Amino acid sequence: MQVIEIAKDVYCLPAIDWNIRDFHGYSTYPGTTYNAYLILDDKITLIDTAKKEFAEELLNAISKVVDPKKIDFVISNHTEMDHTGALPRIMHRIGENKPLYCSKMGQKNLNKHFGSRWNLQPVETGTELSLGKKTLMFLETRMLHWPDSMFTYLKEDNILFSSDGFGQHYASLERFDDEVGEEIFFHAQKYYANILLLYSPLVLKLINKVTEMNLQIKMICPDHGIIWRKDPGRIINAYVEWAKQEPKRRALIVYDTMWHSTETMAETIAEALWEEGVPTTTRKLRQCHRSDIMTEVMDAGAILVGSPTLNNGIFPTISDMLTYMKGLKPLNKIGAAFGSYGWSGEAAKLINEQLEAMKFQVVHPGLRTQYVPDDSAKEACRELAKKVAEALPAE
Repeated sequence: MQVIEIAKDVYCLPAIDWNIRDFHGYSTYPGTTYNAYLILDDKITLIDTAKKEFAEELLNAISKVVDPKKIDFVISNHTEMDHTGALPRIMHRIGENKPLYCSKMGQKNLNKHFGSRWNLQPVETGTELSLGKKTLMFLETRMLHWPDSMFTYLKEDNILFSSDGFGQHYASLERFDDEVGEEIFFHAQKYYANILLLYSPLVLKLINKVTEMNLQIKMICPDHGIIWRKDPGRIINAYVEWAKQEPKRRALIVYDTMWHSTETMAETIAEALWEEGVPTTTRKLRQCHRSDIMTEVMDAGAILVGSPTLNNGIFPTISDMLTYMKGLKPLNKIGAAFGSYGWSGEAAKLINEQLEAMKFQVVHPGLRTQYVPDDSAKEACRELAKKVAEALPAE
């Protein structure tokens, strides 16, 4: 494990998980990191830990800076096991009775996870903790993305330890945004789309709260991925834009197909939308992961879903995508359904029902074509595209 001094007497200890490829149904093909942070002062403080499998690696990294037994305080910003799995091993090494600071919900969660064996010290927004020359302040961030979540702010260095906020599932030996470059924003957006999207109203409230508190932020240190040091305001502004979910004149066509008929419909609709001046992307589900598609959902004002009818229902990959998307609650979307069928044809109607349950503005009762689309069916696809284009906002 690397040990990087990110400010004077402040260290990042990143456990790099190169091989993880799935995180609760989210594809993590670049891997991920579990970042812990160490502050040296009169009171030596560890902020967050790592997954259980990285406990010894983390202890070895701490030992490069200081004897782990000299740690005075531990902070748990978030109790999910990718940040607390190593905690029992860490606490055993540094001393079970050392103060462990967490939110009030964090206290409940830690007790449920590990039993009542530690010296838990619950804090709330505005609580300060003096380390000697440095001071920590806590900010509760409930449901971003667990009830226990909180941020820790190092006042003298203007560093925000943001837990899962502003994170990315990204494995890299580079530790900072300016070292990685522009590609990191895709991973940050994917993280937002798949982890935080449904909490967007709370994201806006939190950022307003930080603005009201007049916190100066020179560096944002999340528990996953790289650290934002070049321009922390840029990722904050991106979160505001993503959280607003303002509709854009873009369309995303998500489909699957059995014998290419639904695929032909998707391609015809895409071409017609382009002719209507609507930038459009098509994604076939068996070739694309749902978490990557969900990232594209954020930028699309219209979501068109195509499925053949299988066993009087929706094709399995489409059903999976709809369930996944419903849980993330995207807002302000135009919706439409289409698909080919052989002898029953329920898929488009069932998709519409799910889109309506997600509060999409559904603009068509469901376009169905029996077997292979002929010229008449293709013209119906073009008419569907016109309806979608008319419903989208102008540029």
